[in-house]
Amino acid sequence: MIISASRRTDIPGFYAEWFMNRIRAGYCTVPNPFNLSQVSRVSLTPDDLDVIVFWTRYPRPLFRHLRELESQGYKYYFQYTVMDNPRVIDTKGPALEASLRAFHELADHVGPDRVIWRYDPIVFTPRTGASFHRQTYERIARRLKGHTRRSVISVVDVYRKSKHRLGEMAAQGYEVLDYGEQARDRYGALMRAIAEIADANGMKVVSCAERNDLHTSGIRPGKCVDDELIARVFGVAVPGKKDPAQRKACGCVVSKDIGMYDTCLFGCQYCYATKSLAQARMNRRRHDPESPSLIGGYDTAPK
Repeated sequence: MIISASRRTDIPGFYAEWFMNRIRAGYCTVPNPFNLSQVSRVSLTPDDLDVIVFWTRYPRPLFRHLRELESQGYKYYFQYTVMDNPRVIDTKGPALEASLRAFHELADHVGPDRVIWRYDPIVFTPRTGASFHRQTYERIARRLKGHTRRSVISVVDVYRKSKHRLGEMAAQGYEVLDYGEQARDRYGALMRAIAEIADANGMKVVSCAERNDLHTSGIRPGKCVDDELIARVFGVAVPGKKDPAQRKACGCVVSKDIGMYDTCLFGCQYCYATKSLAQARMNRRRHDPESPSLIGGYDTAPK
């Protein structure tokens, strides 16, 4: 089994203590996000896990636990988002320099194959157009050269949960623009530039659940939960079946997510996993690092 920790929230950034408590206990409980009365018990023992995929914008709180994970035989890699958007877009995200320092330190510990840089999602607005993203991507890529071998990109999708927040962005001059039909040339030129920049800095760039075909720009579809990477890096064979719970364009293989929605405090305005920052703060107050579930109250499940 592959554990995803987590598409729904930043477990390394905000819930590292809880995660390690659950690792030591050997299990956690996870409510069905669409039916909270259905609670699953998920084994977290080394014998039951093939690999853990961490998703994060700031993994430093987990660093002091990595050797413990390794000593118990856990295999893991990171999907690590590093952006440099205006605060109007990423309201509470870590500062770029702090992200880069943590990225370097993590890659020095686990190696560049196990830390994947996500420049994702790309948000086009009147003030963050193709030129902005080209310059920002290149600036970050140069700083990450030698510390990763893969970069993941996608263009933002607008979800119902984020529409209100995106409307607030638009009122401040950051209306989300469609770079599909209306600006195809600029979109294509940016994708080609990203592929060239990645290559120049020792990385291969892939897309994440991107509906547009980017092969002609030198960008192939990627898998964030990737059976091929797991086999190559860890020597572990996992089923290559596409995860039916993910979007049609997503190439990820099957994994079990142990996070919960509306618990991340980074306040990214486009985020599909958070209805509101106020809701996330309220849920954070309900969090108990000793509880089997990320938010208390979902602690029992059939054994």
